[in-house]
Amino acid sequence: MHSISTPSAPSPAGHYSQAIVHNGCVYVAGQLPIVPGQSEHRAGTIEEQTAQVFANISAIVQEAGSSLSRLLQVTVYISDMELWGRFNAAYAALMGAHRPARAVVPVNALHYGYHIEVQVIAALNDAGGGQ
Repeated sequence: MHSISTPSAPSPAGHYSQAIVHNGCVYVAGQLPIVPGQSEHRAGTIEEQTAQVFANISAIVQEAGSSLSRLLQVTVYISDMELWGRFNAAYAALMGAHRPARAVVPVNALHYGYHIEVQVIAALNDAGGGQ
């Protein structure tokens, strides 16, 4: 078991790793749509937040030796179920034909006023990948 860290995704703000690799899978901690390296927290639209959060997740799983096309499970925390349809459309555009198992969980509020936080589990590439 080992942890993953990349400067291409937001640094953890607490006592956790961006991701952990174990037994052929990468477990990515919940990611907010923070732009790496920026201290300003601009929420933007749900579509912009979806694109950013998956850019962050993509950077992390790539560092681990995987990709978005290898996602097995996606858990989305969303601050307003009224945004579900717009989130789902943006997510579908990003994921294309790939349909990992997914849950969308309504929550009261997320840090910095963001509308979504996403955590995933992905399979490592067949060649093994990772560090």
